[in-house]
Amino acid sequence: MKWKLFKSKNKYQAINRNIQMENINQSGPLKKTLKDNIKQVKEALGESSDIVTREFLIGEDGKIKLGLFYIEGLANTTFIQDIILKTLMIDIRKANLNTTAYSKKKAFEILRDFVLSVGNMKEIADFENLLTSLLSGDAIVLIDGYEQGFAIDSKGWEERGVTEPTSQTVVRGPKDSFSETLRTNISLIRRRIKDPSLWIETKQIGRRTKTDVAIVYIKGVASDKIVKEVRRRLDKIDIDGILESSYIEELIQDETYSFFPTVYNTERPDSVAAGLLEGRVAILVDGTPFVLLVPTLFVQYFQSSEDYYQRSDIGSLLRILRYLSFFIALLTPSLYIAVTTFHQEMLPTPLLISIAAQREGTPFPAFVEALMMEITFEILREAGIRMPRAVGPAISIVGALVLGEAAVKAGIVSPVMVIVVSITAISSFVSPTYNMAIAVRILRFLFMTLAATFGLFGIALGLIAMVLHLCSLRSFGIPYMAPMAPFIWNDQKDVIVRSPIWNMFSRPRLINQKNIIRQQSPSMAKPKPPQKKQ
Repeated sequence: MKWKLFKSKNKYQAINRNIQMENINQSGPLKKTLKDNIKQVKEALGESSDIVTREFLIGEDGKIKLGLFYIEGLANTTFIQDIILKTLMIDIRKANLNTTAYSKKKAFEILRDFVLSVGNMKEIADFENLLTSLLSGDAIVLIDGYEQGFAIDSKGWEERGVTEPTSQTVVRGPKDSFSETLRTNISLIRRRIKDPSLWIETKQIGRRTKTDVAIVYIKGVASDKIVKEVRRRLDKIDIDGILESSYIEELIQDETYSFFPTVYNTERPDSVAAGLLEGRVAILVDGTPFVLLVPTLFVQYFQSSEDYYQRSDIGSLLRILRYLSFFIALLTPSLYIAVTTFHQEMLPTPLLISIAAQREGTPFPAFVEALMMEITFEILREAGIRMPRAVGPAISIVGALVLGEAAVKAGIVSPVMVIVVSITAISSFVSPTYNMAIAVRILRFLFMTLAATFGLFGIALGLIAMVLHLCSLRSFGIPYMAPMAPFIWNDQKDVIVRSPIWNMFSRPRLINQKNIIRQQSPSMAKPKPPQKKQ
């Protein structure tokens, strides 16, 4: 065993050495001659065909030689042609920068201080920063004879515009959603929170993809401890690539082996803005429209943006329906199996006779019957998602109707089981978040197995185990079941029912400890009817 561990350790050390040697070949300071710099850039990128290089001379006497690099498809060629090249090749001659007033200045300083009229520009002095900027869509300008250059922001790739959300739709409320571009997503948050305390920290994660990841929080509202913990977990990530925010979610979540998600994701900017105002921290990943919010509470998965855009009584009713649907989707098949298999005495006699008559010709026990129908419905649901959008819904609905009716006529399942599975499936769609609905779908099969084995006692045992597991979970140090466990009375105004806006004057206590009050007291904010004139 020790020899195997030793071999495995040596194997990973050799891999790390190869990675380090590869990084050394793509790092180091810039060369002094432009020719050597061009050669090393082309060798590092394997003479790729989408690299555009342009060498030209500037100055009245044409003694200063420059090189321009950019990646076709990532950089805005119109910007490069009209702003960078036109400035360097034409406008610089009109400016007459070779006069005695500038004779003591170096060409590098002249270009930086007087010539390049762009807003976002940074100096580069090594190949690692040069390649990272080049592959991020920047234009690189190098000067012959100088070991420095410029990276000019010229990003201009094709991107999807701001569209309606696809996974979290609302009847009343904003219709915009995040896109795959980090800059666009940050601007959508900035539009809603025009506060200088909204701080954004950007870092690159992934040895090869170098994906831009932004940490967004409101300074003075978010807990410094939570922000520090988010930074620590992100800094620990060492991976080849980050292609979607789910990579980050799995790498920073508290509990890996749990059906329940401990990191909230959404594609709605208003949901992220609301979370930031409560003291949460948002994590934005370039290349995905789904933004992560931490810390996360269990009750958060039953809240929708629309709850706060409707009146408090309507929002409370919708939220109660979601909690009810959660238990219907989780327990309905298992309750049917337990009652019909072990506890027939709990049913009224007419209903028991009706169910027994329907199941008279059914060859399978209730558990096998429910298992077949649930698996069939899950297959139809997945097929409806993967099918082309034009035929997907039709296939899933027609398939469910045809298969259900055919199964009943063939005597494989009873009509009651079709009703039970249909109610369960419809209730699972009520959840406003997709990942919580998946957790319910998985747990449903476990409860069905417990019900078929121990009856209602098995269901009770499963519920106790589930509640104990939920109470043991943490999300960045915050109890997952707060404010129900631990019970916080002041935070109950936004759990099962939603109080009016004027009554929600404080932020969640466990998430925010230093800036609790977010509006004036209820006695002042509550609207009062006009007084009658005497």
